[in-house]
Amino acid sequence: MRHQRHTKKLGRNTSHRRALLRNLVTSLIMEERLETTPAKAKAMRPHVEKMITLGKRGDLSARRLAGSYLLTRESVSRLFDTVAPRFGDRSGEARQAGGDPHQAPGRSPQADGRRAGSRSRRTKWQRRREKVVPQPQT
Repeated sequence: MRHQRHTKKLGRNTSHRRALLRNLVTSLIMEERLETTPAKAKAMRPHVEKMITLGKRGDLSARRLAGSYLLTRESVSRLFDTVAPRFGDRSGEARQAGGDPHQAPGRSPQADGRRAGSRSRRTKWQRRREKVVPQPQT
């Protein structure tokens, strides 16, 4: 039984898991949207929220802490200049999980049968359900 074991292992050892999460968080900050499995998205959620909190603080110490976690200098500057000001008046819930649980939007199903999802940073007023227009069958 996994009582009080809070870290999802994702089938990887510690160094591989840490590198994976750092890559995912850096990619999310740079691209603002990425496709990944729901387990990885749930595992990266606290890390993304911590980075956004550091960005909202905006001081030198927070910038250094973010720089020690994120992989590129461009991602640190993007976090503090564009991402964090968007969430300045909000507390928590700065990201959104979306997508069809069985298939990522616009992509074919993965060959190994894993679920695909997406993770993006969006504000509450940007969350709209896009109408799906059925394609005429020929």
